[in-house]
Parts: sequence; structure tokens; C-alpha cells
Amino acid sequence: MRRMTRAWALWSPVALLCCSVAFGQGGFSFAVVGDAPYNYQEEGEFTAMLERIGREDLAFVIHVGDFKSGSSPCSDPVFRQRRELLDASRRPLIYTPGDNEWTDCHRASAGSHDPLERLRKLRALFFAEGRSLGRKTLPLLRQSEADGKHSAYSENAMWDYGGVLFVTLNVPGSNNNFGRTPEMDREYRQRGEANRTWLARAFRRAEEESLEGVVVAMQADPLFELEPSHPRRTGYGELLAQLAQQARAYGKPVLLIHGDSHRYRHDRPLADPATGRSLANLARLETFGSPVVGWVKVIVDPSHPGLFLPESH
Repeated sequence: MRRMTRAWALWSPVALLCCSVAFGQGGFSFAVVGDAPYNYQEEGEFTAMLERIGREDLAFVIHVGDFKSGSSPCSDPVFRQRRELLDASRRPLIYTPGDNEWTDCHRASAGSHDPLERLRKLRALFFAEGRSLGRKTLPLLRQSEADGKHSAYSENAMWDYGGVLFVTLNVPGSNNNFGRTPEMDREYRQRGEANRTWLARAFRRAEEESLEGVVVAMQADPLFELEPSHPRRTGYGELLAQLAQQARAYGKPVLLIHGDSHRYRHDRPLADPATGRSLANLARLETFGSPVVGWVKVIVDPSHPGLFLPESH
């Protein structure tokens, strides 16, 4: 892929739709889903949505977490059923965990589970192999394979496709599991160090291989609209600071994908650490969530200065 020019802008949904008809040579598309299914009815809707996605010309699907509601059981049978559901995808499916699957499993309505035990179960069930989920799989580099110091973090994955580097991070809602108990705070600090190591590695690889863009996928809405000291945002401060610095240094298009707030958004909410203005080369994409079982198609167009063109479905 050719080197991108460094001109940036956000386009209206109409303009995005126009641009999606024909993308440049070497381009490709992928799907983003998340925060679903939350109940029995949505299970059927989600299955039908995956079938529709499977008929599209897409490279893979990214699920940004919360495959169940926060008040539904965090039980082994539910986890196994969701594994089967995601594995039914015709396209390779890469999943990163959300708060409803582990951070919030201490709730009585979810079964009063130990969140750390539930995270270990997720790792064993969803992230034990170096490949994606789905009927057709995609090879992934997992942090557990790449970094012995953080060997436990198999949920963090990395892959490149069509000149773009993709990286997933375990960053859940509920303030990133920070501020609840001393034990959870220790987990937060250790996982935060692992996430920052993995993110730095991703940008280093993108630079060394002259890749044309970076996509970072996680579950949590980091609540850009709140002050950094707000108690609902304190768990994301270090990661956001690193992301801003590394995106600025990288200079090419960066797309941050997340779920959590259940509304489709495409904007540039992260401030440039040097100017205080919106960071020009980093866009945020939030996908739909329950009760809307929808998806976003992201067109990667190497002829377009913004590189990433999302379409809601």
C-alpha cells in the first residue's frame, strides 16, 4: 500500500456512504459488533446478524465485548453457549472481553462470582489458541506467546491485514476494574502494565514494518467527555495518555474501536498532548449495543486520507 498523505477530516454519514461504493486497490473491509446478545430474543437477532455479515465481502469480525447482560449469570454454561454462538460466524471473529463477562460478575444477579476466576475461565475457553474464533479462523499473535513477563494475558491479540496493524486490549467498563477492592486494584495495575506493553509493541511493529494504520479494539468507553479526575474515568487515564502520545508520534491513521455505551459514534475525542486540540490522526468508533443488535462495516481505503471509513448497519 502506498504511503498516506497526512490530511485529515471527519465526513458526514452521507459522504461516507458515497465513498464506500468503490475503495482503492488493496483495500478491504471488516465488521465491528459488541454489547450483544443480552437476552434470548437478542440471541436470535445476533445469529441472524452474523449470517448477514457472513454474506458480505469482509475480512473478519471484531466483537468488542459484553456478550451477555450485566445481570445475567456469569456461569460456565452461558460462557460455553456464547463460545458456540461466536464460533458460528462464517468470517473469522476476534473477541475481546467486556465487564459483563468478568469485572461485574461479583453482582448477586450474575451469580456472585469471583471476577478473577471468571477472567481465568474466559482465558481458558476463548483465548487458549493462537487463532480467532469462527468457522474460518485467522492466525493471531497473543501476548501470552510474545511476552513471557505477561504470559497470563492471552486475551490481548495482534495481527496485521492489508497493511494495517490490529491490536486488542483487555480494557473493560466499570472504570477498568479500578477502585473496588485492594485485590481488584492490584489486578488493574498488573493488567494495565501488560496493556501498555502490548500497545507500545503494536505501534513499534507498525512503524518498523511501515504499516499504513493502526486499529486498537477494547470494550470500555473511556468517557472522554469527563474530567480525567472523575471517579468513573480514573481507570483509563494512563492508557489514554499513552495512546495519545503514540498516535501523535506515529502520525498515520489510528482508529480506536470500543463498545460499552451502546450507541454508534464516530468522532475525534482524544486531545493532542502538545496542543490540547483534538488529535487529528486518531478517530474513535463506537459500535451499537443492546437493545440495538447492529453492526458497523469499516472500509479500509488506501486512496482515502482518513483510511478508515465506517458505515452503520
